[in-house]
Amino acid sequence: MDFSIEKSISVLEKTPVALYELLFDLPEEWVMLNEGGETWSPYDIVGHLIHGESTDWINRLEIILSDSTDKKFTPFDRFAQFNESKGKEMNTLLKEFKILRTRNIEILKSKNITNEHYERIGIHPFFGTVTLKNLIATWVVHDLNHLAQISRVMAHQFRSGVGPWKEYLRILK
Repeated sequence: MDFSIEKSISVLEKTPVALYELLFDLPEEWVMLNEGGETWSPYDIVGHLIHGESTDWINRLEIILSDSTDKKFTPFDRFAQFNESKGKEMNTLLKEFKILRTRNIEILKSKNITNEHYERIGIHPFFGTVTLKNLIATWVVHDLNHLAQISRVMAHQFRSGVGPWKEYLRILK
């Protein structure tokens, strides 16, 4: 599939809906348990997505589209959610994510991005030069990655209950 802003937005708009439908009003065990050790729960993942909406995607998009000669991105704190989400309920986080994503999609659409903008660059603190196309495609795949992660973490909670069917459930391997 060829990259396009329209195809990107079509997924980015659905992520809050998918998360809401999957996680809203679930018992705490479903949203707070992880896969053990330093892994993340669905609660942690939604908090991480909120932090990205607040500090990362649009800020970097603005840097790339700006006329400034300083194209350096601020490093992203991949663990900020552990402090920022503390004490909030999952339903509150889901609503917050939806509000932030809706705002960010409006901003993205307002930029009237065309194919000519795709190769504009920013400087990532670890990867170096990246393009606007890279940034937006990563935003979409980042969402899909975390949707898959949430599904995997939730499936993990019933791993012992499925008995011999585990053999056929790739998500549990």
